[in-house]
Amino acid sequence: MTSTFMLHQAPAGARDWLPVEVRQKRWLSQNLEAVFSQWGYQQIITSTLEWVDTLTAGGAIEPSTVIQVQDGTDEPLGLRPEFTASIARATVTRMQGESFPQRLFYNGNVFRYPEGHHGEQVESYQAGVELIGATGGFADSEIILLLRDCLQKLDLENWHLILGEAGLTRSLLEPFPEKLRAKVRYCIAHLDRASLESLPLSEPLKQRALTLFDLRGKPNTVLAKLSELDLDETGKNIVHKLRSLLDLLSQTTSFSLTLDLSLLQTIDYYTGIVFEVVAETEQETCIIGQGGRYDQLLGLYHPQGENLPGIGFALNLDTLQACLLRQKKLPKQQPVNGWLVVPQNSQAQIAAIRYAQELRKKDPSLSVELALKEGTPEEIKNDAQNKRIQHIAWLTSEGSVTVEELG
Repeated sequence: MTSTFMLHQAPAGARDWLPVEVRQKRWLSQNLEAVFSQWGYQQIITSTLEWVDTLTAGGAIEPSTVIQVQDGTDEPLGLRPEFTASIARATVTRMQGESFPQRLFYNGNVFRYPEGHHGEQVESYQAGVELIGATGGFADSEIILLLRDCLQKLDLENWHLILGEAGLTRSLLEPFPEKLRAKVRYCIAHLDRASLESLPLSEPLKQRALTLFDLRGKPNTVLAKLSELDLDETGKNIVHKLRSLLDLLSQTTSFSLTLDLSLLQTIDYYTGIVFEVVAETEQETCIIGQGGRYDQLLGLYHPQGENLPGIGFALNLDTLQACLLRQKKLPKQQPVNGWLVVPQNSQAQIAAIRYAQELRKKDPSLSVELALKEGTPEEIKNDAQNKRIQHIAWLTSEGSVTVEELG
């Protein structure tokens, strides 16, 4: 039986969005979607429910983070913890006759059990893009420049891009014993230096692990450190492509960028560049988005196992909204409303309804409310001003109208 306390509270990890917050979120979404569309991206909507095997992307996403739903079948269903896997599945199974590359964007809620952080949000909102069927530095630069345009459109201050390369980091991890490689990767991905130092590694491998852990800073400095390492041909080729991407970006845009080759996303389907975008406020530094290249993911869902390259990013709307609010970039009040139509007695109600209908028909953008609460004229005006209503129309039973402007 549900306790009274539970009836009064949203479940742990869930929250309600009140009208002002919804308006802020809608403003965010509309501005982001406008930028996505300017770059040629079209919206896709995938199912909130998927098979758990689809959502875990071949083990790249930890199954324990997926909220599972029981439907009486043997195959478990789950709520999507992110969008990319579902879009990859939809692309290779539903869009095979389309021309590529495909530019797709999404905006919706995701659900994820936090890993070891009780009290964090289980449901959150994301908006992002997927560029499918294009590879190379030119495609990578499109995604990063699109991300820049989104943040500039929102007028977000003090944001910073952290760029890594998952393929290069995997190449640098190759010398470690297979049984310890995953632990080394985990420590680097979670910035856990103490655990990294405690791993049973030979002295040369321990030094290599700590070098990888510290491979972050200004791009030219990090690339110089890389030149001192003994890289295989795969690693050298990746470094060449990474240098070309950084050159392209430096000649076409200017923003704060750190090259961090210790950056590893906890989602393990990335094969090329990976990145996080962080924003600083007076209170804290927030991760507001992340993304990267995934050139092997779509083959998991293709009936014949054929691969298509892909790259994308997701912006965390809840965190982004909180950052913009702290930077005073979002409205904290409801918009100014239009009209309040007040029948002066019960016989004037029909006239009030008709007058309100005429106002809405004349200007569909107007907000026109009927006064449902009885009170003195002064009380009605005070309530209207509190709701930021600009005009009051007083209606008599004969249909005569007195319009009053509120300051």
